[in-house]
Amino acid sequence: MSSPQPRTTSAPPGVPARQAALRLLDAVLRRGETIEQAAPRATGALRADNDRALARAIAAEVLRHLPDLDDLIDSATRQRLPDDAKARFALRIALAQMLALGTPPHAAIATVLPLVDGGPRKLVHGVFGTLGRQGVTLPDPPALPGETVARWAEQWGDAMVEAARHALATPPPLDLTLKSDDGPDGTALLPGHRRLPRGTAIPELPGFAEGAWWVQDVAASLPARLLGRGPGVAIDACAAPGGKTMQLAAAGWTVTAIDIAESRLARLRANLDRTHLAADVIAADATQWRPAAPADAVLLDAPCSATGIFRRHPDVIHRVHSALIDQMADLQRHLLAHAAGWVKAGGQLIYATCSLERAEGEDQAAAFLSANRDFTTRPIRADELPPGLAPSPEGWLRILPGAIADPGGCDGFFIARFVRAR
Repeated sequence: MSSPQPRTTSAPPGVPARQAALRLLDAVLRRGETIEQAAPRATGALRADNDRALARAIAAEVLRHLPDLDDLIDSATRQRLPDDAKARFALRIALAQMLALGTPPHAAIATVLPLVDGGPRKLVHGVFGTLGRQGVTLPDPPALPGETVARWAEQWGDAMVEAARHALATPPPLDLTLKSDDGPDGTALLPGHRRLPRGTAIPELPGFAEGAWWVQDVAASLPARLLGRGPGVAIDACAAPGGKTMQLAAAGWTVTAIDIAESRLARLRANLDRTHLAADVIAADATQWRPAAPADAVLLDAPCSATGIFRRHPDVIHRVHSALIDQMADLQRHLLAHAAGWVKAGGQLIYATCSLERAEGEDQAAAFLSANRDFTTRPIRADELPPGLAPSPEGWLRILPGAIADPGGCDGFFIARFVRAR
């Protein structure tokens, strides 16, 4: 399928948002981009915020249910449509609206037919009508892509795959990290944490304008928590968008925040301004940069495949393949080896990734300890973690789908804490 071109100026009402959803899906499935990367280009022509939000919601639901949507489409066609056929994309969008978002069938099909021309339009209309008359539904929980199932089953077993399917079924709740322990009413899994229902209007919550808290999944808050409180000098490598930087600053550390992307650092600075917290923010490549003096603590939340955040970003399970995991693991090795040189004797080093891949977690930690005899694991303790999480026998933390499921679950993560002996 050639890259869809914007046609928003003459399209009927409701169609421009579906055209934007098509462009988002094309960017994810054909070019391997994230929705975040693709959104400015794909939705930029939409004038209304609610249209941009709708385009993203449609694309996210298609990706959340993609194997099941394709099975439905294939059940109603005599000859299988190519994966990149525009007719298949249009049917995915129409079915996701009807079956996942509750859009009335007539509106779901009317807003996608303008996405296709000629004969495929009749095909789309016919397949959608056939499936509608059959009263089809989507499986609950949704299926995962075959490659993802094979990879995760090999690493963690079938029970993890089933837990991942259930985690994918529902977007996650809203987690807040508080500057102090005062914040909006909600469930507290840890001191300084609140969990609220998904769909909560963030700007309307008390304390938003005052910078009393920020949005951060409870799992993503653990790496900074595990460094404890300052005073001391802490370096947050790969820091943007700034959640961990703000945690460290609020905990009394003198923080240097490093990130290679100036555009992402702009968001970090805005977050620091809103929360009235301070950090020395530096745009630099963390594989090359060095501090003027060793630090008491270094937090490396390394770039990774991000497969652990699949429930809030379902594009990852369709973009991430073994080659990308290998590429990210190589980058992590370089970052971890370089960041180790920033830690002073007796100082701590946290290595973390929001990944469900051993190559980006346990394998990295083991290889690092083997190559760096002056570092040892400082075991993570159960009393440092939310109920429902437990350290591994090595003293590391591996968070898999299904963890703390009753209060709404959390992202997948790997965290190891090291200390430098000399």
